[in-house]
Amino acid sequence: MRFLLDAEQRAFADSLDAMLRAADTPSVVRDWSRGDHGGGRALWSRIAKAGVFALAVPEAYEGMGPRPVELAVGFIELGRHAVPGPLVETVAAAALLAELADPLPGGRLLPSLASGEMSATLALDGAYALDGDAATTRLVLSADALRLAPGHGPVRTSLDPARRLTPLSPGGELLSAAPPVAHALGWARLATAAQALGVGLALLDRTVAYVRQRTQFGVPVGSFQAVKHRLADAKIALEFARPLLFGAALTMAPADVAAAKVTACEAAYATARTALQLHGAIGYTAEYDLSLWLAKARALRTAWGTPAECRAEVLSGGDRRW
Repeated sequence: MRFLLDAEQRAFADSLDAMLRAADTPSVVRDWSRGDHGGGRALWSRIAKAGVFALAVPEAYEGMGPRPVELAVGFIELGRHAVPGPLVETVAAAALLAELADPLPGGRLLPSLASGEMSATLALDGAYALDGDAATTRLVLSADALRLAPGHGPVRTSLDPARRLTPLSPGGELLSAAPPVAHALGWARLATAAQALGVGLALLDRTVAYVRQRTQFGVPVGSFQAVKHRLADAKIALEFARPLLFGAALTMAPADVAAAKVTACEAAYATARTALQLHGAIGYTAEYDLSLWLAKARALRTAWGTPAECRAEVLSGGDRRW
């Protein structure tokens, strides 16, 4: 099945792409990795003004959603430009708060999440939270409670230096005794899949450009048949993930979302391996911008569900419960 974006969706993607190209995101990512959040917060506000976070917030709470297809379009661009921050977590938190039986927590937090005035991180009980030091709202989710964490512990590094992990402080205000965990997980996986697809597309574009200019034996490396085959395999994997992503955004069925997540993340990871091999030694240097996307592809592969967990969800038909 072919999923073609309409004119409004294409314009949305193009506007985000243009804005992020002008933002020098590699510099923002490196600052964020060092704990300097100034540039990242400024970029966050611009992304929010473009309406990205409002797509997960219902109109009753000053949002434009829920609109999962448009959210997927936006997150592809965020991944393509390696934007740092708790992007997925803010979306998952917004979707979760909008579904609570008690509307008071949502009424208090959702308008600020939609506008970008606030950012959120969301962690399963006992797990590390992403960017707990930068997020203004920290939520801890378990099967029988959603709490507003009062603080966070020390920052820990991860596979991706721009993904800073922190434990969240126990206790805190109880927002719900029966939170819709599966609903939040679905939105988190959808956004992660879209972000990973964008990362993979960026890696492919950068690698194609590199092998066209790198030469061996007096000819571009990209003219070698073996190189063409590797790039073609990466392209096919990414393009196969695209309809699964948009199909999942239309249904939001747990099995469909899990399939999109594992397919997009595995395609991005395979593209990262190809990009690293074809760049050669320079691909291993942290100073080279390619490393920002390589690290993100590795980290997103297991975020919000490992490949094994997502495949189990698909095989169960979405009947598994967290």
